[in-house]
Amino acid sequence: MSDIPFGFNRPGEPGDENNPGNQDPFGAGGMQDFAAMLHQFADMLSGQSASTGPLNWDLAKDVARHAVVERGDPSVVDAERRAVVEALRLADLWLDEATTLPAGIRNPQAWSRSEWIENTLPVWSKVCDPIAARMVDSMGDAMPEEMKAVAGPLVGMMRQMSGAMVGGQAGQALGGLALEVVGSADVGLPLAPEGVGALLPSGVAAFGEGLEVSADEVRVYLALREAAHQRLFGHVPWLRAHLLGAVEDYARGITVDLSKIEEAISGADLTNPEALQEALGGELALTPEETPQQKAALSRLETALALVEGWVDTVVTAAAAGRLPSADKLGEAVRRRRATGGPAERTFATLVGLELRPRRLREAAALWRALGEARGNDGRDAVWAHPDLLPTADDLENPQAFVEGKGADFDISQFTEREDDDSDGSGEDSPGSRD
Repeated sequence: MSDIPFGFNRPGEPGDENNPGNQDPFGAGGMQDFAAMLHQFADMLSGQSASTGPLNWDLAKDVARHAVVERGDPSVVDAERRAVVEALRLADLWLDEATTLPAGIRNPQAWSRSEWIENTLPVWSKVCDPIAARMVDSMGDAMPEEMKAVAGPLVGMMRQMSGAMVGGQAGQALGGLALEVVGSADVGLPLAPEGVGALLPSGVAAFGEGLEVSADEVRVYLALREAAHQRLFGHVPWLRAHLLGAVEDYARGITVDLSKIEEAISGADLTNPEALQEALGGELALTPEETPQQKAALSRLETALALVEGWVDTVVTAAAAGRLPSADKLGEAVRRRRATGGPAERTFATLVGLELRPRRLREAAALWRALGEARGNDGRDAVWAHPDLLPTADDLENPQAFVEGKGADFDISQFTEREDDDSDGSGEDSPGSRD
């Protein structure tokens, strides 16, 4: 296979009997073939509206919705909607006793799988667009200079092609995720619109299969988790931007294996749109660079997600105690789901090249429990007042040392005047960044 994407050889290179070394493949014949290929892609994508970013989100949404429709996506009936709304409201009442953070759900909703895709797509675009931008840049950089000079406006079509490739990839991943999620916060990111808390009745039912726990108890337990997430996202002003910023920082270190792209395109029938669609939707090789910046971003992201999930696990356990007989069993089912590669791990691995380490979730929960025992709910939740107060990745290794040492030494009042300045989460002060 040629080392130039899509099988083109540079002038003077051997290897193509139709293109001897003394001929210019970017002349009339080679360029015509290249232009014809790009125009065929343009025809395939012409039915989709133009994307404003590097990733073709129209294609991604179509692929995702097609995936859920194929597997079954029943509409939410009134009885299911009422049951979800009641469970989310009950969950917030119980959580009032387990945390000082106020309720974050103003608009409880029940979603179908397609509605989950529609409502979470704006946040997923923030997660995926940095990777798509890397993809587009890599494609452009790999094109020989002589091709760029001759192609001219056709380079725009190349960008559209790469946007379609990543769009198909993202659509497949989100479609698969929509078949498994139970609510809007399964992956630990603030995916729902602000003030919205949601459960998927189909996902809740699937989660409860085989657990021998009543459907009502399963629904309320999962509502507790959803409502706890929304309290954090709604009342820790810097957290939303910090989490999404950490994902973006990590994504900047992603590289794309162009040989995979070349292989997919060279093996596809350029005259068959369906074959092209399938080729473009294939798995891309996303490889994190082993740089200090990449490792720091990875640690920061994993630590932030672990702290969110650990806190949720802690307050949900406290709120459910004495109320839900199967709370321990349900909690273990959630943790086991993560440990065996649940939705969060698979989606991040596909979209961002990141695999979460579930071990960190248990460590974070142990730290929050120890902090609550030592300082009460007020002291535990006050740690969310500023990113500088949060435990680092090193602190997760020894929770008790944080509680008795570093955690006890923080003077919360010194950060209260800085909250508004740092509420966008864009500063350098971030969980996991203090060593």
